[in-house]
Amino acid sequence: MIRHTLVASCIALALTANAYAAPVDEEIAALKARIDQLESDKEQTAQDKGNAIKFGGAARFQYSYEDYNDGNSDRSGDFDFDLFRIDVNGNLDDIIFSAQYRWFEYMNVIHHAWVGYNFDDKQQGKIGVTQVPFGILTYASNNYFFSSNFYLGLEDDYDLGLNYTYKGDNNQLDLAFYKNDEQGGLDGYVSDRTDRYAYDVVGIRLPGEGIYDAPSDGNAAAELNTFNGRYAHNMAFDDLKVELGVSLQAGQLEIESGTDGDNVAAALHGVINYNRWNVKLQVTDYKYDVDGMDLERVVVAAYHFYDSIPSEATTYIANVAYSLPVDIGPISNLTFYNDYSLVTDKPSMQADTFMNVTGMAITAGGLYTYVDFVVAENQPFIGGTMVGDGETNKRLNINFGYYF
Repeated sequence: MIRHTLVASCIALALTANAYAAPVDEEIAALKARIDQLESDKEQTAQDKGNAIKFGGAARFQYSYEDYNDGNSDRSGDFDFDLFRIDVNGNLDDIIFSAQYRWFEYMNVIHHAWVGYNFDDKQQGKIGVTQVPFGILTYASNNYFFSSNFYLGLEDDYDLGLNYTYKGDNNQLDLAFYKNDEQGGLDGYVSDRTDRYAYDVVGIRLPGEGIYDAPSDGNAAAELNTFNGRYAHNMAFDDLKVELGVSLQAGQLEIESGTDGDNVAAALHGVINYNRWNVKLQVTDYKYDVDGMDLERVVVAAYHFYDSIPSEATTYIANVAYSLPVDIGPISNLTFYNDYSLVTDKPSMQADTFMNVTGMAITAGGLYTYVDFVVAENQPFIGGTMVGDGETNKRLNINFGYYF
């Protein structure tokens, strides 16, 4: 295109040479020199096209109606700012990188930040704050609130460490080692341990302590030296595609008092895609232990507050979704879904947690909207807590944002 434009300019210049009485030969020579320079720049750009950096982000807002919140329901719901975020992704030669930072009304947090290297077209290594390879990836859910596993630190979790991924034609192996959480562990240099995107253990909860209390003296804790392994195998039968996977996680708990602790988790998952249908299934079991204690609850932190989760439990996820391409003004796709989570087999007869989300995701250019109706019991952000014994609550939630 550049060459054609400049050649046309040369012809036009030649045709008007008599009118302007200009030295045509000199002008043509100058234009040819300019063409040569542009071609040289173009070749250099082609050589450098492997180096790239891309900035992006999003701004999201939310309307919610909560039947468990008298003030909210009396006002017919609330409309709030959700978040603003900045993304950066790219590569410099063979080095790849990605980072995301989020601003909420009540906290600013790192979502992820890592650098990596593609050893070949099947193998990749990363170091930094990366997504923990556990269960269904990237998300074990379709809705805005994720599954109940997210609030246990077992979905879309991010920690600080090393990742290795091998991705073959029909399988994927992920191995990871995390030295500590994204805040640097127990003695990380942060002003508030509750300001984080993903849930992590930050203490052990003693009998009689309040559900939302900060860890008491000597009982602060942090995840330490955690190993993760995940294997997924993919099969295809005409229009039917199936992924089956297994995940294992094992690590230590560093406790302020010096007491030893550890944790282990395992999961089996399946993902089924048939035409426009998607089904996600997962069963997970986890346990936290502390020497010399009959531990029933642990302290977790995220989103600027402390909470409690059972020290052990079994969870089940069963989701179904249908994706429908449409042409309705700017709307190009509607995804209908129903996501169900159950957390059971908690210690000391703690009541089960369940969450059912019926909703629709709307894609319209860069605008993405979740419309969710949530029915839940003992579920964080739906009027409850994982160690509660509360009533069944309902929430209508509309979250929309523009991604750029």
